[in-house]
Amino acid sequence: MQMRIATWNVNSIKARLSTVLEVLGAIDCDVVCLQELKCETDAFPYMELEELGWTCAVHGQKSYNGVALLSKYPLDDIRKGLSTMEDDQSRYIEALVMADSPIRVGGLYLPNGNPAPGQKYDYKLEWMEALEGHARDLLRQEEAFVLCGDYNVIPGVNDSWDETVWAADALALPESRQAFRRLRNLGLTDVFDTCDGRAHQYTFWDYQGGAFQKDHGIRIDHILCSPQAADRLSGVEIFRKARTLDKPSDHVPVIGIFED
Repeated sequence: MQMRIATWNVNSIKARLSTVLEVLGAIDCDVVCLQELKCETDAFPYMELEELGWTCAVHGQKSYNGVALLSKYPLDDIRKGLSTMEDDQSRYIEALVMADSPIRVGGLYLPNGNPAPGQKYDYKLEWMEALEGHARDLLRQEEAFVLCGDYNVIPGVNDSWDETVWAADALALPESRQAFRRLRNLGLTDVFDTCDGRAHQYTFWDYQGGAFQKDHGIRIDHILCSPQAADRLSGVEIFRKARTLDKPSDHVPVIGIFED
């Protein structure tokens, strides 16, 4: 039996609800981490999702940010915000998914960081350091977990359509990439690198300039997993079709496949 866990930046859950529901039906996942809800917790479309069998845990924020976990299984031990920093922005949610083989899932929306240098970039690096600390704490528990989300980091030169275009962007600066490597080097497995690893496989295309049609994309949505979850890892998918639908997000889902 497989468990399919997805991450997807929806770029406004309310503005794109019909598209979200269509994609959720198409990807057939057990757990979905959503980012950039752009709505408060109470304004989340619980009814439409619960009618389709989803259990919802939401950490919303008016107009900006916001993260949610959708699960076909019960959720336990729901936590909102990183344990390692005080943050007034809704960027992290975590829960234990009570499947036959339980797995802890953390959904995150890492700060963009532009313009860099500056306060926004300092906040990005602070957030990444806090995420690393939180991951260390999770690893000490020696349980299966995944950290899914829009990391706003282009890991390497083969993860963008043109490295020179992104060289000075906060998503590709050396400090951002180093922080992402430190996170992986704790002992976390990058699901895409392990199960696919091909160059120039993207998860985001800007709305401007026909970027999707030209395949001018970047890979910034990632799933990292603990050794216990990596033992169950069997595949990965990027659901590129989501970008072709009416009122699409500029991101597409990334799906990690695990044996339950």
